Amino acid sequence: MPTNVVMEALSPTMEEGRLIEWKKQEGEAVAVGDVLAEVETDKAVMELVARSAGTLLKHIVEAGATVPVSEPVAVIGQPGEESAAVPEQSSQPARPKEAQATQSSPGQNRPVSMPPAPPASAATEGRRPAEKAGEGNGSNATQPSPTQVGQGSGRVKASPLARRIAAERGLDLIGVAGSGPEGRVIARDLDTAGAAQSLSAAPESVAAPPPRRPPLATGDQPYTDVPLTQIRKTIARRLTESIGPVPTFYLTSEIDMERVFEAREALLSAGDQPRISFNDIIIKSVALALRQHPACNAWWQGDHIRYWSEVHVSMAVAIEEGLITPVIRHADQKSLREISGESRDLAARARERRLKPEEYTGGTFSVSNLGMLDIEEFTAIINPPEAGILAVGRMVQKAAAHDGVLALRRRMRVTMSCDHRVIDGATGARFLQTLKGMLENPLALVW
Repeated sequence: MPTNVVMEALSPTMEEGRLIEWKKQEGEAVAVGDVLAEVETDKAVMELVARSAGTLLKHIVEAGATVPVSEPVAVIGQPGEESAAVPEQSSQPARPKEAQATQSSPGQNRPVSMPPAPPASAATEGRRPAEKAGEGNGSNATQPSPTQVGQGSGRVKASPLARRIAAERGLDLIGVAGSGPEGRVIARDLDTAGAAQSLSAAPESVAAPPPRRPPLATGDQPYTDVPLTQIRKTIARRLTESIGPVPTFYLTSEIDMERVFEAREALLSAGDQPRISFNDIIIKSVALALRQHPACNAWWQGDHIRYWSEVHVSMAVAIEEGLITPVIRHADQKSLREISGESRDLAARARERRLKPEEYTGGTFSVSNLGMLDIEEFTAIINPPEAGILAVGRMVQKAAAHDGVLALRRRMRVTMSCDHRVIDGATGARFLQTLKGMLENPLALVW
């Protein structure tokens, strides 16, 4: 009997995906585990794999279409069964890429943020990205719309992501008005149901290649409409849903970087590989300072604060479509050499859109560095549920008092954005004092 291939939740927060390219064509034989298509999620390009064997009888949607999670995209069966295949029809048809240009963003993408749970467990190691999400179809058998038993006795339709968020927040889905297909409850409906927000803001990016130039209008066209990518939809949603609800204050400090500059020059002259960057040193310093100030290494969870004993530093990386925040896990326990190698690997794969979900979720504090772009000082947007982010400006040589005399010193300004629900002014100030002390005396990094 023919079975449907549905759009799987290929990342922890995915609610829809854009089918970039079909890897299997109609009429081709398919084995379990074969890559059927590449799908753009809100943070990466991932593979949609076959859960059953047979022949790919039909593409229900074309490349370029955006499809909600759990909606059918293809049919697999045996040769000669084409007439028997009855694909489940979506009540919210997939939108071809061309049509999206004249439509406003549906805003159904949850921002990429680790749900209130520890980072991915060892049980997910070695599995394909589609399997790690845990919200896929499990098999390519035709599936009815997902249902969820609430805490009451009734049953309501809900997306896989909405079910998980409701369980984590202890919400009863009974009575929640659904705005998805056929009245299905989706994640954004839980925001209006009084649920605690666990949203991820888009912090400013760090070093990256020049942004892609938008297409220019030609001929008699006064403008050109460019469809939103999945990541740009998420960035737009995060900005509007994070900067307002989070009561933010800012702390700025100026740090003497002369000794760090000298230490790095000594490492480079010794030929150590990989080459240590200033950003690597800052990440290491932030991680060690967080270990001393756990009140800043925390998540806001609505009805409670989660203080982390582990330090996972998110680093903002610019990509063509926007930005992403890969995570250096246990950064306080890693050497500068380890941090340097890992940060380069993560940044390279981030720009190729090849990160796994567990590699860009679960951070406990963020660092955003625009110094290499000649920005001297700025404020960054907090990356919820994290409670703080450090904005790093460029090093500038300026006259400053040192050992009682005026001298030319390399100075750098940093600004910490703090969620006042978690971090008080004095708490954030003490964290910055510790960070400043480490950077002004880099021997503290190896003590």
